[in-house]
Amino acid sequence: MPEDCSPAHGVVVLAAGASSRLGCNKLLLMHEYESMVHRAVRLALATDPRDAVVVVGADADTILRELHDLPIRRIDAANWHEGMGTSLRAGLDALSMDCAGALVVVCDQPALDAPHLQALCATWFNAPQNAVASRYALRLGVPAVLPRAWFGDIGAGDRGARALFEGQGTPVSAIANEALAVDIDTPDDLPALRPQG
Repeated sequence: MPEDCSPAHGVVVLAAGASSRLGCNKLLLMHEYESMVHRAVRLALATDPRDAVVVVGADADTILRELHDLPIRRIDAANWHEGMGTSLRAGLDALSMDCAGALVVVCDQPALDAPHLQALCATWFNAPQNAVASRYALRLGVPAVLPRAWFGDIGAGDRGARALFEGQGTPVSAIANEALAVDIDTPDDLPALRPQG
């Protein structure tokens, strides 16, 4: 029987921030009977990745307890307070070399769902040398699949994947999902959560 030659992807879930603008750790907030971090990891794992890591920083042990039932590896970002780019760098560096790309997911988008993540991956499988990003609020952003050739361009600081989309010469496919423009950053955003299902 011939081997499956499809490119393999890994998952990087960014869960290192301190949620300073909200005043409490947003990753532990409940949405549809599930903490935000557990939900994001569970949905990302539904894409059947070759490898999966969660990058933690603030409240790392508490975050990991939320994920005790999910098959994901812990990566500590020592300099997580320097910004999302630092956490993303740590996650990408930790992925198995078998991964030709990385699905990057954040945990503060209430509208995140498995069909959108699977669509990103399916599009990437057709051209694994390119990136595939979500489009909302007239911009490209995460969740997104980054090809391995991009991994070395991720630097430290507060520049994450979005900055890459604007500076690369290689094509970036876009899958629209305006609902992902809503994220949880301040108390005013809390009505977007549905803790009761």
